[in-house]
Amino acid sequence: MPAQSVLIRDSSFLTRALQQYLSLLKKYPILTKSVTSGILSSLGNLLSQALEYRKSNKENSPKKKISVLGPLHFAVFGLFITGPVSHYFYHLLEVLFPNTVPYCLIKRLLLERLIFAPAFLLLFYVVMNALEGKTLADVQNKLKTSFWPAMKMNWKVWTPIQFININYVPVQFRVLFANLVALFWYAYLASVRK
Repeated sequence: MPAQSVLIRDSSFLTRALQQYLSLLKKYPILTKSVTSGILSSLGNLLSQALEYRKSNKENSPKKKISVLGPLHFAVFGLFITGPVSHYFYHLLEVLFPNTVPYCLIKRLLLERLIFAPAFLLLFYVVMNALEGKTLADVQNKLKTSFWPAMKMNWKVWTPIQFININYVPVQFRVLFANLVALFWYAYLASVRK
């Protein structure tokens, strides 16, 4: 009689990991969100580099090396900027537009899309270029060439996501939700910044 392999899934590991994350989120909300942002931002950059590497292999063009600095820069940005800034911004939205305010869903979205998103994208460009050791002229040139296309893409991609996030995701999970989507967004940003 042949032996049969049985796949065993340890759901208790996932349950314990989730419980640990929720415990850390409750005890250290900003730190937990910051570390999560740093890790997921770094993974987004690695994903971008992996996609570029794969594309260069298919096109028989010179192979691009995977850079360690890219994920490091994105980790720093996620840890020190994305995590804490997003945490405070999502809480500010709740204070400015609680559910009792008429049209709060639309007001939150408009503030996030028209004020926060452009400012955050600008901050991303400035900080990332500074981390890369670029000059102010380099930053200005990069802003002229790629800020507006990235902003338009941000509005297309993030508007429905942020509508759901800021109106239906509990406030303590909004940074995580945005970071999971941003995993792919940062891959896009890394590619357009080149």
